[in-house]
Amino acid sequence: MIRVVKLSFKPEHINDFKLFFEGRKERIKSFRGCTYLELWQDHNDSGIFYTYSIWNDQKHLEEYRISELFQDTWAIVKPWFSQKPMAFSADKMMVV
Repeated sequence: MIRVVKLSFKPEHINDFKLFFEGRKERIKSFRGCTYLELWQDHNDSGIFYTYSIWNDQKHLEEYRISELFQDTWAIVKPWFSQKPMAFSADKMMVV
């Protein structure tokens, strides 16, 4: 299962987020059921980031979302948002 989350940050917190994510990425990536993790920065708006992650299934993603790691992470970054985050889940259909 693929999960993409769009995160929009206030300008003064862009670097805070980059540093914070750098310190958390290995813990997120090694969470049970997570098989892949990337962070993208929007080409036209440096305050917009996307997390791209691959999970074994919905159950593992939900376990992460209720975990202490996620709750702690979210509590720290939430005040930095300039807009409400948007999340999308998808299943890969084919590679061309």
